[in-house]
Amino acid sequence: MRFKDVFSIIGPVMVGPSSSHTAGAARLGRLARQLLKEQPERVLITLYGSFAETYKGHGTDLALTGGLLDFTPDDARLPNAYQNAVQAGMTVTFKEGAGVCPHPNFVKLEMWSGDAAASLAGASIGGGNVEVHMMNGFDVHCSGLYPTLVITHEDRIGVLASLTKAISDVGLNIGFMNVDRKSRNGEAMTVLEIDRHPQDSLFEKIRQLQYITDVLLLDLTSGS
Repeated sequence: MRFKDVFSIIGPVMVGPSSSHTAGAARLGRLARQLLKEQPERVLITLYGSFAETYKGHGTDLALTGGLLDFTPDDARLPNAYQNAVQAGMTVTFKEGAGVCPHPNFVKLEMWSGDAAASLAGASIGGGNVEVHMMNGFDVHCSGLYPTLVITHEDRIGVLASLTKAISDVGLNIGFMNVDRKSRNGEAMTVLEIDRHPQDSLFEKIRQLQYITDVLLLDLTSGS
């Protein structure tokens, strides 16, 4: 990715010790929670590479748990994330994964709450920055740097055109767009990074479009 300023390199204001292993991990946890749309009741976290080797010593487990509770990287509650999770009724299980992964600091989070389920996999790439590689089984990507629309829909002609028009009509600019589908004319997911937080009216406008299944927003630009 392209670093925007010196803080992208040295890392954000945070509870340490590591921008990669704690700040980035907390952000991945928050994104996962937002994907589920609520606090999870149960979470299975699979760690890979450097994350798997050092997660206890570097506080990655606490950061991921805190992120799932919607704590930001500078939240003073992060060191007590386990206790906070118990109080919130959230059970978190960690395991170490094997095999090749896209980045040394890679993690997969699988979450459940009642009948709802979601999964997110991504990497902490340095300076507190992250890259999402998978959401709910779709190979889609986003950076977490900008408000991000995640839209599930049928793979049909005209869906992308209608989505981009709806976003343009409310005066928003698309900075990045990524699409994956499970099969031709099957289920698909479109991810769009936009320049600013959208108004609520945009979500209703998108939900009314043909072939749309769901729309949600991932946004790390505001604190918990």
